[in-house]
Amino acid sequence: MLRKPSRLSFYFDPFTVAVTVLPVALFALLLIAPLASVIYVASLYNPAYLLSDPTYFDLKPKGEFLTATAITFRGRQVTVVRVSGVSFSAVVNSLLNGLTVTVVASAIGVAVAFAFARYDFRGKHVLRILATVPLLQTPFINSFVIKKLFDWRDGILSWFICDVLGLPIRIGVTGLAGVAVAQIMTFYPIVYLNVYASMVNIDPSLEEQAENLGARGLRLFRTVTLPLSLPGLAAGAALVFIFSLEDVAAPIVFNEHRLISYQVFNRFIEATTGQLSPAAAQLAVILLALSLAVFAAIRKYVTLRQYAMLSRGGRWKPRVGKLGLRGKLAVYLALAPLLLFSAFPQLAVFTYAFAERWTGPLPEGFTLEHLGSMVSDPIVFRAILNSLTYSLLAIFLIAFLGISVPYAIARFRKLELLDLLATSPIAIPGLVVAVGYFYFFSSSFRGTILDPISSGPPALIVLAYAIRRLPFTARAVFAGLQQVHVALEEASLNLGAGRFRTLVNIVIPLIGLSLLSGIMVSFVYCMSETSTSVTLGGLGGMGEGHSAPITYVMMDYLVRVRGPYIVASLGALLITAQLLVITIVNVVFKQRYAYIGV
Repeated sequence: MLRKPSRLSFYFDPFTVAVTVLPVALFALLLIAPLASVIYVASLYNPAYLLSDPTYFDLKPKGEFLTATAITFRGRQVTVVRVSGVSFSAVVNSLLNGLTVTVVASAIGVAVAFAFARYDFRGKHVLRILATVPLLQTPFINSFVIKKLFDWRDGILSWFICDVLGLPIRIGVTGLAGVAVAQIMTFYPIVYLNVYASMVNIDPSLEEQAENLGARGLRLFRTVTLPLSLPGLAAGAALVFIFSLEDVAAPIVFNEHRLISYQVFNRFIEATTGQLSPAAAQLAVILLALSLAVFAAIRKYVTLRQYAMLSRGGRWKPRVGKLGLRGKLAVYLALAPLLLFSAFPQLAVFTYAFAERWTGPLPEGFTLEHLGSMVSDPIVFRAILNSLTYSLLAIFLIAFLGISVPYAIARFRKLELLDLLATSPIAIPGLVVAVGYFYFFSSSFRGTILDPISSGPPALIVLAYAIRRLPFTARAVFAGLQQVHVALEEASLNLGAGRFRTLVNIVIPLIGLSLLSGIMVSFVYCMSETSTSVTLGGLGGMGEGHSAPITYVMMDYLVRVRGPYIVASLGALLITAQLLVITIVNVVFKQRYAYIGV
């Protein structure tokens, strides 16, 4: 007679303990210890070192937000309007820039989400695709395109205003303002997707009851729709703020050194000599503190309010109405141009990749030479091989943690700490992880393969990729496990199979598509990882046998003015890989593609 396993043996056999304890040990080694090292190193130095240096902390404004100058340009009198932003210091600038980007991106994201969630109109599906295009990862080259877009000399915007419309005005956006614009155009879809998910899940009877009581239009949106969408808005806004703080691509492209992210990156350039400035630790702690404080504050604000909805049960159909004349004018004259404008950088990447030259406002010619350079240029080809190698190696660790952590969380209750460890990397700035890895592994693993000074960065890049991109696989696997009833495992155990055999032969085949989808998403985001790549990746130097990944070489080629064309070709390669994964995950596997922060 078959014996049902006891509750204790079901939950606490040796294999179960192993898949619970081992991930915790890995998180302690690869996440907690490096972060603790950053805090420890920062505590060894007097914080007055930063507070007394006006480069890092100063409340006196410098420069002018906007200037207008009348000049003669190409034989014509024009007014050049330059928007550069007012500067204070690295810490204050980063905080103000993050808040500005968050507020503007949230406003745009909410407006776009509301239009798509509540109204039906021609071209809606095309516009929804355009709204997600900015989330395609094109490190550095998309910021370069935005910089060119707002260049007052040969930018497309100035060309359109001055040469097409005939107005004697040329507009240039540089410095802190340029960084903010680039980040807003890149990050607002994170808010849009999170708010959209909240809005389509609102019980339509609540809005109908509000309308019966006299609420219409803006009042209905302000008192019912928006408050019930706050969980999505808070999640999206918090992530936008964190990503704005840690973004290093836009500051590098706009040569804006008055931000924390650029200062940390600059310290890693000095670290090629084997010593990382203590200022990097203190700045990293400020980044970490700001990120965690905003995330905790927004989360606390949301939990203090009630969002529960009462209904008769079952799934409802979201309220979708028809647009009136004013609504159509708003969509086709404001929303559509905005979405097309924000998607322009990613679309222009392919134009750069195939254009013979693009020195003026418009591209000229067609060539495949730049694509061929990815193979013919030994430095670029080596970078592609490096990124493929690092990402593939990281996938093995991601697969292990991506299976064991969600399995332990789904099958054994009260493991909130493990759940937090698995999802927290998406909210921890990559620059903080990079600084922590340098301090921790250079001191605790000196002389080993993990020492970034004696052995170079390859091993650390693999570990950083694995930790940073684990949440995509973990979330996909956890969603799959929720659809597999525990009774199937109990039946396997009753028939004599051990826990490991049950996992391999029963559970993994049942969640195979979820696991594969998560791994593919993690892989493409490893390939385009930026913050840890341009910091740790530069420790090995450059040359034909270098160990730098794709994104570091993209940055190096742009900074050294070797031309954006081969960088655009690498960006096109990354976009193609992401589009391929999106197609496979959504169309073939019928799974939901996981964007960063969504």
